[in-house]
Amino acid sequence: MVVTRRRGREKLHFLNPVPIRLVHDRWVSKYAEPWAAALSELKSRLEERMEKVFEIYIRTTPERLWEAITDEEMRSKYSFGMRVRSDWAPGSRHEASHPKAPGLLAEGENLEVDPPRRLVQSFRALWSEDVKREGTSRVTWEIEPISGDSCRLTVTHDELREGANSELYGGWPMILSGLKTLLETGERLTTPGSLRYG
Repeated sequence: MVVTRRRGREKLHFLNPVPIRLVHDRWVSKYAEPWAAALSELKSRLEERMEKVFEIYIRTTPERLWEAITDEEMRSKYSFGMRVRSDWAPGSRHEASHPKAPGLLAEGENLEVDPPRRLVQSFRALWSEDVKREGTSRVTWEIEPISGDSCRLTVTHDELREGANSELYGGWPMILSGLKTLLETGERLTTPGSLRYG
């Protein structure tokens, strides 16, 4: 009734509804139909995960882009004042805060650190009770050189539950636009994120 599959380092378990349905059809009365439907719905809910992928091209080197992602001072310039503190080692914590906001805005663990190509982090939003209830998700930053002077940055925010609060991933286009503007022009993107804590 349980099917196991390996995907890289992960071992995934899937509920197989077919044997359950066969047992139901043969042995369980028609009055138990809601139980089988509930199991089938449970299977769907447990296996459904939402994934958001954002891709942007930036005229810069992989090393400079990595520095912008991991340097606290640079990060605050394109993420509208938000500071992210970490030592950027695998297994270490990262914490996001803003000088005009009380407490931490987000926290997590650096799961994989491969400069200047890949950074994988767990992510737990803390800025409101609604997003705290969403639990922990994962953010993957992938940097790929495209030509002598450009990179493709792909940010994948996954391990989100289906129907997750859009506040968790809705700010990525603004943050990535701010990153691109800073690296290509040396200037900050002034709207709309800069007004959030103004």
